[in-house]
Amino acid sequence: MSEKRVDTVRLQNIVQGFGRSAALMSAVELGIFTAIDDGANTTETVAAAVDIHPVNAERLLIMLTAMELVHRLDDGTFGNADDVDRFLVEGKKSYAGPWILFNKPQWDDWGRLTDHLRTMDLKILGPIGDFTVDDARVYHEATYSIGMGAGRRFVKQVDLTGRQMILDLGGGSGAYCINAAQAYPEIKAVVFDLPPVAEVANEFIAENGVAERVSAVGGDFIVDDFPSGADVVIMASNLPMYGPAMIGRVVQKAFDALEPGGEMHLIGETLDNDRRGPIGPAYWGLGQAISETQGIAHSEADCIGYLATAGFVAVAAVPFILGTLTRITGIKPV
Repeated sequence: MSEKRVDTVRLQNIVQGFGRSAALMSAVELGIFTAIDDGANTTETVAAAVDIHPVNAERLLIMLTAMELVHRLDDGTFGNADDVDRFLVEGKKSYAGPWILFNKPQWDDWGRLTDHLRTMDLKILGPIGDFTVDDARVYHEATYSIGMGAGRRFVKQVDLTGRQMILDLGGGSGAYCINAAQAYPEIKAVVFDLPPVAEVANEFIAENGVAERVSAVGGDFIVDDFPSGADVVIMASNLPMYGPAMIGRVVQKAFDALEPGGEMHLIGETLDNDRRGPIGPAYWGLGQAISETQGIAHSEADCIGYLATAGFVAVAAVPFILGTLTRITGIKPV
């Protein structure tokens, strides 16, 4: 029996992956999936609905079909895949188009990844540290939809009964605090983020009708003292932005600021403990080379270690979004 021949197909598929990203982003920008949902389910009707040439519509639809984002039915018409139908049809509550386009501004930088990898002067915080209010608004309008979904999942997964105040470190749009306040009428919350981000977060908080109990305060959680009185601390979706020493420092500050018996939830993209994957956390870690920061991908074991070293007990890693996010939680002893 002959050995399996080694060829270049896998390598070609990887190196051509930018074409897949481009096809998906263009489909979102053009509104292809929304058009299909509205009944434009042939090449010609899609082309007319989004105002592109039928030849280009065919090219794009073939690629989207090969990527299994749309299905080509036996009669030649097209239908959206289940996840596309849920998240990429405009007008639906779960629409996440802005999140799909979130990293497009980095497109050219990824093409210069080798240059970024040669940078020796790594910063604690990348371009986010220089955000204006307008920058923060654009950034968090993109993260808001996906953040609200994560916030809803958090309050379903974590019982906050009896808790009084949440401190959300780097809370961005305030999605976790907004959802917690809506689910628990007695709870108060503070989003602690950079001043331009806090200003934008207060806009989202007001839009969601919880400004009486939720506020955003400007500060740098690396160097500034934390607001006092919290019995819940959340740090979500900014894990790869910082190196191990900095995450350990923030977790220790969170432990010190918490009320006795309080809990911390560190939610982020985590590697398996053998550090062989999955690809998502690896991607976010490598992406910090673009920002030229000291951030890396952390493993579940790393995160458990940060909390245990700070003094938390009952530390555990819980799947948050399977294959994407893990929630590492711990309790401050009474």
